[in-house]
Amino acid sequence: MSTSESSAVFAQNLFNLSGKVAIITGASKGIGEGIARIYAAFGAQVVLSSRKQEDLDALADEMQQQGADVAAIAAHTGDMNALKNLVEKTIERFGGIDILVNNAATNPVFGPSIDCPESAFDKIMQVNVKAPFELAKLCYPHMKLRGGGNVLNISSIAALTPDPGLGMYSVSKAALNMLTKVLAKEWGADGIRVNAICPGLIKTKFSEALWNNEQVLARFTKHLPIARMGTVDEIAGLALFLVSTASGYCTGGIYTADGGTTI
Repeated sequence: MSTSESSAVFAQNLFNLSGKVAIITGASKGIGEGIARIYAAFGAQVVLSSRKQEDLDALADEMQQQGADVAAIAAHTGDMNALKNLVEKTIERFGGIDILVNNAATNPVFGPSIDCPESAFDKIMQVNVKAPFELAKLCYPHMKLRGGGNVLNISSIAALTPDPGLGMYSVSKAALNMLTKVLAKEWGADGIRVNAICPGLIKTKFSEALWNNEQVLARFTKHLPIARMGTVDEIAGLALFLVSTASGYCTGGIYTADGGTTI
């Protein structure tokens, strides 16, 4: 094998996920779907999870036709029994868990924080903070049994600076960032790395209200060093790095992918 061939193999192995089992919440569309596709492309066995089984089945069928080894398991992240079922069915199907991507999130209100009702606050914290924590706890013993693993939390730049109209969402994502650091510190000795990505404005259905208005989008992007909105693939690429051997010395990190918004 030539030096160039050896280097190419080494580079490929850095991102190889063959033999790894990954659970991804909020996987039926947007960033979650993008991460699912790239993990499968690099060899992982992927568990797609979101609230609606029919959406998952459609995506799973498509990915299976492309050669991916995937399972579709619906779970509402606000329901602890559903999370337990998700983990149990993953173990039944694939025999272990190596990667957890906490991507599912919610924001049922937009406006001043003073107008946020208690019910909305509880829902935001349940889905955006408690569910990632509880699901990580459920996955922890299975990762430990396999000698280590990766938890990746999909946060937001709203966690780093208050976003007008998204007060409690910002609070929840800030809490998710701290949870990332806490678990990274506590679980490192078990070989489990925990990191978070803070995306900026990414073209997904979740952010459609912002990018679907050309005037609003123009006001937002004209001040960015990279003067455009981001793509799902650009987040997925970072998500691949953070669960691969290539990032083996990275844990507790909060990584922005925001076109320079937070500079």
